[in-house]
Amino acid sequence: MDFSQPPGENYANPKTCFFHVLFKAGALAFYILSALFFDNFVVIFVVTVLLSALDFWVVKNVSGRILVGLRWWNEINDLGESVWRFECLDQESLSRMNKKDSWLFWWTLYLSAVAWIVLGIFSLIRFQADYLLVVGVCLTLSIANIVGFTKCRKDAKKQIQQFASQTIASRVSSTIQSAFSVV
Repeated sequence: MDFSQPPGENYANPKTCFFHVLFKAGALAFYILSALFFDNFVVIFVVTVLLSALDFWVVKNVSGRILVGLRWWNEINDLGESVWRFECLDQESLSRMNKKDSWLFWWTLYLSAVAWIVLGIFSLIRFQADYLLVVGVCLTLSIANIVGFTKCRKDAKKQIQQFASQTIASRVSSTIQSAFSVV
């Protein structure tokens, strides 16, 4: 994954990018700044987790699909087993995805999880088990999206490689067939 920002390209989906960042920043900012304004842990817990849950939903169901062309979900099959499902745009559509949108998506996905880990370490150092609970819930939601989209991206790459292999194989076989049909 290339971590350098693409030069000279504008965001293709600025509204989606805005909401992709909004709930992440909102949850983190509220959690960090809430100590200045509230002395009520329940309010801090509810609002922070609500913003983090909204972020989870927006990333999983909206920005992931629009910004990087990926979608994932998990379902339980008839045997009671957890099954991951992945959707990906076709190769042509993926190649047209805006690189700046993709860059923003992946960077904010990982950086928000890192921020929650740092906040969790601070909660541990200050012996604040209740605030560690808030961080744990928010970190779990962030990591769920990281795992889902990372698996989805790997599945998409595998599908693209299979498609390329099949395309090359069919072209080679048709070339061989046409070569022998001429003789």
